[in-house]
Amino acid sequence: MTATVDLVTDDLAFLDAVAQADLVRRGELSPQELVDAAITRVEKVNAELNAVIHPRFDVARSEASGALPDGPFRGVPMVIKDLDAMSAGDPLHFGNRALQAAGRRGDHDTWLVSRLRQAGFVIIGKTNTPEFGLMPTTEPEAYGPTRNPWNTDHGTGGSSGGSAAAVASGMVPVGHAGDGGGSIRIPASACGLFGLKPTRGRVSLGPDAGEAWAGMVVRHVVTHSVRDSAAILDVLAGPMPGDPYYASPPARPFALEVGVTPRRLRIGLRTTAPAAMAATDPECESAARDAAELLSSLGHEVVEASPAALDDDSLMVNFTTVLTTGVVHDVREAGRAIGRDLTADDMEALTWAYYEAGLQNSAIQYLESLNAAHAWSRRVATWWSPVDAGGEGFDLLLTPTMAEPPPVIGDVVSTTEDPWHGMARATAFACYTAPFNVTGQPAMSVPLTWEASRNLPIGVQLVAPYACEDLLVRVAAQLEAARPWAGRRPAVHA
Repeated sequence: MTATVDLVTDDLAFLDAVAQADLVRRGELSPQELVDAAITRVEKVNAELNAVIHPRFDVARSEASGALPDGPFRGVPMVIKDLDAMSAGDPLHFGNRALQAAGRRGDHDTWLVSRLRQAGFVIIGKTNTPEFGLMPTTEPEAYGPTRNPWNTDHGTGGSSGGSAAAVASGMVPVGHAGDGGGSIRIPASACGLFGLKPTRGRVSLGPDAGEAWAGMVVRHVVTHSVRDSAAILDVLAGPMPGDPYYASPPARPFALEVGVTPRRLRIGLRTTAPAAMAATDPECESAARDAAELLSSLGHEVVEASPAALDDDSLMVNFTTVLTTGVVHDVREAGRAIGRDLTADDMEALTWAYYEAGLQNSAIQYLESLNAAHAWSRRVATWWSPVDAGGEGFDLLLTPTMAEPPPVIGDVVSTTEDPWHGMARATAFACYTAPFNVTGQPAMSVPLTWEASRNLPIGVQLVAPYACEDLLVRVAAQLEAARPWAGRRPAVHA
């Protein structure tokens, strides 16, 4: 084959998945060469970043040399998160030391993993995640912190921070991610990637769950390019038989929306955190306003406006009830997986605090919170409805992705003495993202700005109506063309 050392270690590292798959189709590189090159890159930089915690190099090499499915991403290497995705025979620890000590392994592929394999992807490893995916930073006690490749003093966001670091540093072009309160968008923002949270029900959580956290959890990927995200959503979208609900199918494949110029859109801009949950850092506000100017220059109407319901402070109470009840379920499921109940000694301080809080929720309280969250969601979603239907006629909402730039390692971590410290600090990183896990709307983080003093990425969020990922893809591709980000390289890269 024609690959050179420079191609394997540098140029290839930042080719997106669509381009890498095209190399295989044209016979310029084999799946084995793509996988070997990715493994070399992981071995080069992972010790500094701690992104890949479960390498599966030998298995991946064997899979790459075998009869791979002839899917759209045949031979392309990727990573999956050690949460939200079970792969048969591989570790499944959720960032938890009890599952780590028990050596828990998956006994089947989830629907998502099966779809990725059918598309031809080769999984070369599993990535770091906060314990049970509860934090917007990836610093589990079980595996230690994942460091931001742009500035290793800082975190990568969470809970998909390991995947984001692996993609941002050029180890692989694609990392699986899940989002229950911002866990696709937050690490995408922190690591300078594109992160699209699909509509609730777009990607099946089967066969092990119909929904998670009352439908707040969705799954997809983090990528460098918009076209990768759209094409992979085409791979993952659609229900598994028996799913309790699913999003209406798109009019055409999402990949075909890339390059389609959107009509003139009416976009609302908001730079104050919902319900005043956190102060917005001037750098994050500036990034959102800069994005507003860019969108205006592209012909869109941008005005300062947002759903009034975002200022209702009852949101956090209802979100927390659903979250803590979900933690009780997840912890008990983990205990059943290893044959014993988990205790405080098996968990981090904040996880145990969430667990104990969840035990206080009655079934009636849970249903009341869920109904209140649904009512609140209707009030929020109406803002996107046409004026003649009682709405305000907006197409998109633009906000910062996070209220602060990526934090210093250790800043968002709880202690035994102060178990709620992590939750208090987490609010600044999830306050703009979590509301749209509650509503189920699609939302994305776009990497348009870098903070000069510390070389840290700062993403902006755009939110669309339910089932309108096609609109987000069109706008994201328009922004990508107007201000390309693919040429940027972090300080630590393969």
